[in-house]
Amino acid sequence: MKRFPHALALLMAALPAFAAPPVAQGGDDPSTIVSDVHEFIVAEDGSVTEDDETVLRANTPAGIDEIAQRYVWYDRSVSKVEIVEAYSVDANGARHDVSPDQIRDIQEPRSAGAPTFQDAKLRAVIFPAVGVGSTVHLHFRKSQASPVIPGQFNYFVEPGQRPVLDQRLVFDLPAAKPLYADARGFAADPPVTANGRTRYAFGYRRERVARIESGSVGYAQYGDRLMVSTFADYAAFAASYRGPAVDATATDPAIRALALSLTASDADARAKAKTLYDWVRRNIRYVAMFIGQSPAAPHRVTEVLANRYGDCKDHVALYGALLDAVGVRNEAALIGLGSVYALPSVPGYGAGAINHVITYLHDLGMYADSTASSVEFGFLPLADMDRPTVLVESGVLSRTPPTQPLSRTARLQIDVAPEGVANFAYWVEDAGWSAEIERMNLRLASSQRRDQIAADRLRYTNLRGAGALTTSDVDATSGPFATTLRGTLDEIVWPTGTTALPALTSLSGGIATQTRNWLAERTRTQPYLCVGGAYDEVAQIALPRAMQVVEVPDDVDVTSEFFQYRSRYVFDASTNVVQVSRTLDARFGKQVCSPDDFQAALPAFKKIERDTQAQIIVKSSVR
Repeated sequence: MKRFPHALALLMAALPAFAAPPVAQGGDDPSTIVSDVHEFIVAEDGSVTEDDETVLRANTPAGIDEIAQRYVWYDRSVSKVEIVEAYSVDANGARHDVSPDQIRDIQEPRSAGAPTFQDAKLRAVIFPAVGVGSTVHLHFRKSQASPVIPGQFNYFVEPGQRPVLDQRLVFDLPAAKPLYADARGFAADPPVTANGRTRYAFGYRRERVARIESGSVGYAQYGDRLMVSTFADYAAFAASYRGPAVDATATDPAIRALALSLTASDADARAKAKTLYDWVRRNIRYVAMFIGQSPAAPHRVTEVLANRYGDCKDHVALYGALLDAVGVRNEAALIGLGSVYALPSVPGYGAGAINHVITYLHDLGMYADSTASSVEFGFLPLADMDRPTVLVESGVLSRTPPTQPLSRTARLQIDVAPEGVANFAYWVEDAGWSAEIERMNLRLASSQRRDQIAADRLRYTNLRGAGALTTSDVDATSGPFATTLRGTLDEIVWPTGTTALPALTSLSGGIATQTRNWLAERTRTQPYLCVGGAYDEVAQIALPRAMQVVEVPDDVDVTSEFFQYRSRYVFDASTNVVQVSRTLDARFGKQVCSPDDFQAALPAFKKIERDTQAQIIVKSSVR
């Protein structure tokens, strides 16, 4: 081997010198909360006046976009927003006031096209002359004419993913109305009582923000948060929803007639509940307004039926009225939708607390969420799984199931021509909670969209080619769902020389994809989502006689606390066919795994990943 002792030095000398970029304030964080003071004055009836003063700084070019436009959410029917003062200060110290035409109201995007939700607004404040080193200053006052919950108050705050130099939250309440708190990372001052009122104050500071790891659950699950509430327990909180949800129109003759007509041929309670669930999820458009942003009472069910849309409260109210009409016992269940799997110790509404409501079916011992239009009856969306619920009628805490069935069966046939291109046929059947998601995805897809889906499934598997997609019945509402993809692959094997042919058993979405997702992080320090399932994949690769199979991978068996994995490789020299089979049974028994779980599973993860990336060595006899 030749040595070049001075090569590195010569190379370094040849490189141009670059000045180090200036270090922005706040390190690598695009923006910083310099100061943030929120004061809430709570009246006896639960209505609130909120006074907010916030200063944010842009540390980097990306931070400019984060702070240059601020939004204040409000419900026009019950609250008013006054922008007291708004201006920016550039890096040179010059002040730039926000002009009246830079403050405007826009429709809350989630309420678009739904007249009964048109009162949801965003007041947008657009700051001028914002650059790196600029600060924006916003002081607004929001007054509420009527409370979200009569006579009660709650507030949830989760720090955003930016440094906070100084934050202060002050809650001023009637002295006879105690405030309960679940504070993690927030420092509470001793309450101060004077003139019949009590002030509660909480301070917060955080200079560094840990990166959110891929697949991690919501930050409020393990990080800093604050929930304050005048409710002493969840039973009282449930009662506050139960009262306003009483609806005289729930027994309207039109509701009863619809329920009876839809379920006329159903033999039992489960069949009736399924029929009504399918009708509601397919016919009542979901307006995704989180519960607790405005008065927590559903619209009248006759209005929801007439409008054919509603939020989660409306879905539960209408579905519940239809179930009542055919004698299927049910009740509303308050839940935290999303990536947070535990509730604060004190009750209230919020992004990391209660923000959604679903239906509990007593006689069937199961939950249903009709807002999830792509979820089959008997299953829940992942965002509802393995988390506490508050049953509204009984006021008790319960929990949604930790797991639900999922299976995927795939069969792949590849026939390689002498010139290296191939014909292929790929069949996959989804069963369990994922089947209806796939079915609805293709039910709504145009022919062009189907072509794109077919192309994406090849591309995400690192294959080049073309295919046509067909499916089983997309109008079904339950049961397994199958798709078939047939087409051609470009140069999967080179007609001359040696090729490392991927030992595929599935296109994207199978065992290889799941393993890659589990290994998205090398190490984990945060709880993460772990969803199990059963996978069965078989591929058959037929090669022309002019191509010699030099090597196939070794069989692999992996057994661990969470996995059972097996792969088998069989080469039939008489037909020049390689058959590859893989099975994976992943059973976590829960939705959320810990960093310790990840560390324990890591050796198995790596063995499975290595096997899914195995290759078949093929050599052409053509020169």
